[in-house]
Amino acid sequence: MDNENKMHNQKDTVVAANSPTHYSIIVIGIVIGLVGIFLRFAGDTHIISWVSNILFVLGSVISIKGVLDILK
Repeated sequence: MDNENKMHNQKDTVVAANSPTHYSIIVIGIVIGLVGIFLRFAGDTHIISWVSNILFVLGSVISIKGVLDILK
């Protein structure tokens, strides 16, 4: 009986990890990070530099959150 519960839990974990929402979150984070990188090279003002750094960090955090949700 215990072995059956363990196999059922593993199947639920795999199904949850393959959810398309996790991968959508990762793609959105990557796109936000790429916009930040593009802005870093697009201009030389302090405001654009601040915005690009914030977007890059925000995109990185979102992508890492998506990866950790898959690993959970």
